[in-house]
Amino acid sequence: MKKDLLFPLAIFLLTTQATASFGLTNTNSAATKKLYNGVLKPAAPKNTKSSSTTTALQAASVASGGALASEESGNNGGGTATIPNEIFNLVKNIVGAGVLSLPAGIASFGNAPSAIIPATALIAVIGAASGYCFSAIGRVCAMENATSYRDAWSKTVGESTSWIPAAICTFKTSSANLAYSMILADTFKALLSTVGVNLSRDVVLVGTTVSVLLPLCLLKNLASLAPFSLLGIVGMAYTTLAMAIRYFGGAYSAAGGKFVADVAPALQPSFGSTGAAGVLDPKAFILISMLSTAYMAHFNAPKFYLELKNNTIERYNKVVSTSFLLSILTFAGIASLGFLTFGANANGLILNNYSNKDTLMAFSRVAVALSIVFSYPLAFVGFRDGVIDLLQIPSEKRTNAKLNQLTVVLLSIVTVLASKVKDLSFLLSFAGATLGNALIYVFPAMMFRAAVKKLGDKATAAQKAEATGIMGIAGMGIGMGFVGAKMAIKSLSK
Repeated sequence: MKKDLLFPLAIFLLTTQATASFGLTNTNSAATKKLYNGVLKPAAPKNTKSSSTTTALQAASVASGGALASEESGNNGGGTATIPNEIFNLVKNIVGAGVLSLPAGIASFGNAPSAIIPATALIAVIGAASGYCFSAIGRVCAMENATSYRDAWSKTVGESTSWIPAAICTFKTSSANLAYSMILADTFKALLSTVGVNLSRDVVLVGTTVSVLLPLCLLKNLASLAPFSLLGIVGMAYTTLAMAIRYFGGAYSAAGGKFVADVAPALQPSFGSTGAAGVLDPKAFILISMLSTAYMAHFNAPKFYLELKNNTIERYNKVVSTSFLLSILTFAGIASLGFLTFGANANGLILNNYSNKDTLMAFSRVAVALSIVFSYPLAFVGFRDGVIDLLQIPSEKRTNAKLNQLTVVLLSIVTVLASKVKDLSFLLSFAGATLGNALIYVFPAMMFRAAVKKLGDKATAAQKAEATGIMGIAGMGIGMGFVGAKMAIKSLSK
């Protein structure tokens, strides 16, 4: 027991010390305070449409990955963020709680250990394609002097249709809040069970919503939540190491593992004979669609480009390539460890597979839960302000009373849905197939092609060829979205 207690403490101290030593995060900086007080403060803006939509787009990155870039924005000549700072924040932006569903994505098409081979390849390929499109958005911003995702769309595809990415982003943030509520319900239920308090999932969900989430979502100033942004990356680092210890230590081995008897039969390790060849099954698109959600940080690409000091495309691409490589390695590690431990029974939230008596994993549940609790209101603000924008509510009617009423209504809807939808892997794969693919692959390709077309004769032969080739990625995104959505829906009938 003492060893189990020392391990999480050591990980927290080492991670905190490392980030402080290299200056990778500063939650007390003026930039961070401006971010939480200004960008995410639900005040009535002068330019209602653009400001609300920008808030939704920026807050959605918290929903996907966990944090926004925390450095002060600069002009198009460059900001103040260093490359290491940008890499840290972008990895933190990408790697969120959604990664905990990836083992179930592998289990959707395979049940033998060799299934991790094609799964790892898919994680790498989808990650590379996502990184390329992230880079393309930054290059569009450089060509068009754009300052946001919507601005880039307006200056390339057209102002009249700029509501489309804004609407999709609003729905994406709503699905992120739904996923967060589902994770919190399962996680707090397991934690309460650890201390001998057994409550139903619905009771835990409603209790968490009323006592924790609602008060946080009603806050008018979110600056106090800034110091907790580090919890996400600390929690993921700890969870990865804890999962590795449990896998290599055989604590959940079907042949007499220490904690196997404490796990429900449906969550115990189960392996069969369908390995690498299983990737040829259309069900593999469930994993592919999950990855579209996992890698999504693209609405924040303009922000990362603008904030980078001396923001040449070469330096920007270094940030993007390094960040996505680190994210690929993290995704591959967690997905493989979870699947190799539990096989075909890997749950949509892999933490549900671990025993409630496992102290090591209990700390992981605590870390993930705290990270989500303090990220929840940031994502919710993007959802709420996006709804306000879509409903075209005039700024003079956006009083605190109206905002509070809308908060209660939207949070109630999310809570009801979370009580009905219990398969996290379905939610993430369906949202990734329908919304994620559009924001990651289709829209960036359309913007880049339009930007090159606007260059006319000034466009190089390489740019013209790339503009044509990138539409292939858009087609891939549409195809993956169609098949992925179909397979996600079909998985519900299992």
